Amino acid sequence: MNNFQVVVDAGHGGSDPGAVANGVQEKDLNLQIARYMYEQFQNKGIPVTLIRSTDETISPTERVNRILAAYGDNPNVIVISNHINASGSATSGAEGAEVIYALRNDDTLAKNILQALGNAGQVVRTYYQRRLPSDTSKDYYFIHRNTGSTQPVIVEYGYIDNPTDLARIQNNYKKYVDAVVNAVIATEQGATIPSTPGTGTSYVVKSGDSLWSIANRYNTTVNAIKNMNNLTSNALSVGQVLQIPTSTSTGTGNTYTVKSGDSLWSIANRYNTTVDAIKNANNLTGNTLSIGQVLRIPTSTSTGTGNTYTVKSGDSLWSIANRYNTTVNAIKNANNLTSDSLSIGQVLTIPTSTSTGKTTYTVKSGDSLWSIAQRYNTTVDAIKNASGIISNNLSIGQVLTIPN
Repeated sequence: MNNFQVVVDAGHGGSDPGAVANGVQEKDLNLQIARYMYEQFQNKGIPVTLIRSTDETISPTERVNRILAAYGDNPNVIVISNHINASGSATSGAEGAEVIYALRNDDTLAKNILQALGNAGQVVRTYYQRRLPSDTSKDYYFIHRNTGSTQPVIVEYGYIDNPTDLARIQNNYKKYVDAVVNAVIATEQGATIPSTPGTGTSYVVKSGDSLWSIANRYNTTVNAIKNMNNLTSNALSVGQVLQIPTSTSTGTGNTYTVKSGDSLWSIANRYNTTVDAIKNANNLTGNTLSIGQVLRIPTSTSTGTGNTYTVKSGDSLWSIANRYNTTVNAIKNANNLTSDSLSIGQVLTIPTSTSTGKTTYTVKSGDSLWSIAQRYNTTVDAIKNASGIISNNLSIGQVLTIPN
């Protein structure tokens, strides 16, 4: 005989459609999932109650009342509220399942459910708790906050406004429900669901932490952490547990997996290549990226191999000349250039002997062209010509070519 009971909730309903996208209303898919879940618990002999079996409007108060009336206010009662997520933007690329559990409960059930969904083939994001901003001692969601001592979890199966994720849910919802049902039973029997990759790691917020400092520590982005933890602001509280994405930000070998906040320009700069080179290597016709997209990274387009250099975004003749210890005029002469304009992907010939008879000087605080010219017994114009500059303004760290 089982010593637990299950309450199955189909989120939203009636006049409350929930999220709507791609011709689907969340309330309908929630009900489809909840009905099948109810049948599966019944088939396994688990005491189970379905909160709504039709498309009816239920207020938060009435929903809570039905939950508590099913088997009483009891910690042996597991409440599963079924939902479909929404990012609010069809172009965000957000996908995958999440599980939210109450502050009064540990993470065992939520973790097992998410790992079971991953084993069933769904993309998984994270499991977490969410606090009420006005009172962080309380749960954000009423299904957690007002359901006594029961064990409630909200299962978000994926994103309704991501067509790929929505299709995956519609085609596989029975498989996902079976995974959730088995995870609940396994948890009550003290079993552990084998871990699936990509669920992230956790971090406990300490005094002085910020989302920016945490993101930098784990080589990820503020937006990626906010998305994974369903945060709507940058505010953190000491002791708050954050899930940290660990697998979306890695560039392994010649591939890179796109994470939140990435652009072709930022990736090109990270790998010292060009936007066009990445687009060509991946047969991309536009600049739009989606989170989780795997890109092939060309490894040779950005290198100055021998006497050639391929121009990348942000380059100028001045920056290239300084990199190779030569001059703007020398590069222009070697490439028959009549202007200083460059195009991304353009291959330049780099002269390797133009700096013979010259030395370089790195500008320090207080320097001027006049003081440097006096130091090296030359003229301001001679330094400007050798260094390919037209202004007398200098910046600290700038490298000048000094004619001997």
